[in-house]
Amino acid sequence: MRLDMKSEIKIYTRGDYIRLIAVALITIIMLFPVYWMIMTAIKPMDEWLKSPPVWFSLSPTLDNFKSLMGFSDAARSVMKEGTTNASGAFFKGFFVCVSGTILSIVSGTLAAYSISRYRMGGNFLPLFILSARMFPPIAVALPLIVMYSSINAVDTYWGLIVAYTGFTLPFSVWMMKSFIDEVPRELEEAGIMEGMSTFEAFYKVTIPLVKTGIMVTTLFVFILNWSEFIIALTLSYQSLETVPVFLATLFSATAGWLYGPQAALGVLAVIPVIVFGYMIQEHLARGFTFGALKR
Repeated sequence: MRLDMKSEIKIYTRGDYIRLIAVALITIIMLFPVYWMIMTAIKPMDEWLKSPPVWFSLSPTLDNFKSLMGFSDAARSVMKEGTTNASGAFFKGFFVCVSGTILSIVSGTLAAYSISRYRMGGNFLPLFILSARMFPPIAVALPLIVMYSSINAVDTYWGLIVAYTGFTLPFSVWMMKSFIDEVPRELEEAGIMEGMSTFEAFYKVTIPLVKTGIMVTTLFVFILNWSEFIIALTLSYQSLETVPVFLATLFSATAGWLYGPQAALGVLAVIPVIVFGYMIQEHLARGFTFGALKR
């Protein structure tokens, strides 16, 4: 059979080129803040606010990173007095975020299962849980600090972990409910008929099938906790400091905002999210499209 070569050659129209250019422009606009943050992180101080802007530094330096970790006394000389290094904020913030994420996912998955399978609370409970996110964090910051002060929970690990769990629980419940709804109940019923208890059917049948949803929800909740500022600023002082709170302390009376160390801290702060996202990348594509196709 003779092949029609013309049919195999794709002819691009003017509309295709316009869409290609539009996608390229949108990509550049979306990635430019990331590029500027990385470039600012390696700029020396005299290039932070230089006019015209230095788009590409010809004298890159690691002093901004060294100043964050306390390895460069000269670089830290312009920082606000009493500012500690960023390593403490990283380790403390990471511990609080991971603990709050685990509690949120575990409790959210159990609540989502009871709502999805047994209609626990009817229509009231799901909406009541969702109503916790109808108010911005700043609106509940003052009542929260008053309540925490009465139970000596301010500036404590467990207090901030509980707060993070409470604020991210609505996302965990609703996201996990959507994943659990996609699992046919007949699979659990078949397991129960084989002698499993209700909890065994949930643990051995449902959980493996919604593993992708758990991964996606965990990443989403972790990002929320890792980047949270208002609650952490309200409930932490000296002994507990997260990365966003530490970022706000990078200010000097002589140099103003320390844009270089701030950008360097931003670069370091995205590393845990990138690493976690890379570890679960095989689940992300399926997780984000879970439920798009009818079973």
